[in-house]
Amino acid sequence: MNLPKVAAATAASLCLAGCGPHLYNHLPSDAPAYKMMPPIEDAVSPSQYQIAPGDELTYSVLGEPDMAIQKLVVDDAGYIQVPLAGSIRVGGLTTTAAKQQIEQVLGARYIKSPDVTLNITTPMPHLVNIEGEVTQPGSYAVTRDTTLLGALALARSPTNRASFTEVVIFRTQAGKRLAARFNVTRIRAGVDPDPQILGGDLVVVGLSHSKSIYRDVLQAAPLFNVFTQLKY
Repeated sequence: MNLPKVAAATAASLCLAGCGPHLYNHLPSDAPAYKMMPPIEDAVSPSQYQIAPGDELTYSVLGEPDMAIQKLVVDDAGYIQVPLAGSIRVGGLTTTAAKQQIEQVLGARYIKSPDVTLNITTPMPHLVNIEGEVTQPGSYAVTRDTTLLGALALARSPTNRASFTEVVIFRTQAGKRLAARFNVTRIRAGVDPDPQILGGDLVVVGLSHSKSIYRDVLQAAPLFNVFTQLKY
């Protein structure tokens, strides 16, 4: 076994891996990424929360106690069944917007100047999928306070082959598929802010090819030693 040649080939492989193209380089990063997916300090307030399928609501109309409902579940299509008003689509609306929509229907047909109260009592658990170079890929429940670092912690952190500069968040917003790349090393150091993670997001941690090859070399090192001992 010619160890100098092996070492030279290994060094060449590491150089090629480090200099090779990265899968997510075309995605926005830095300021454009944060404009698309803002940090936790810029997160929407609870009053801007959008009702989602599976959420449980309470409903009442002032002066109409018989119309009160303590548990009103939003169906998979985003609709609720409201007495007199019938089927109302509230998915994707804030509680204020949904209340106004119900009042408009009731006021046009049944009740003069209705005053509706609509509150979310139990929001449906929102899930984020975490894939790629993390210890435990899978789906995890998140809240409005979950950040990218928090999501990675749920997946037991990136592996030792992960590329910390190629951590990508995929998000569907208003029917459009968005993607942005973040540098976890800078976020951990407090240089860059920590972006908010929303239910339905997909987080993918990229593979560092140079780390991967280097690890393979280290694992093969005992084999090199065996050949060295046999030679001498």
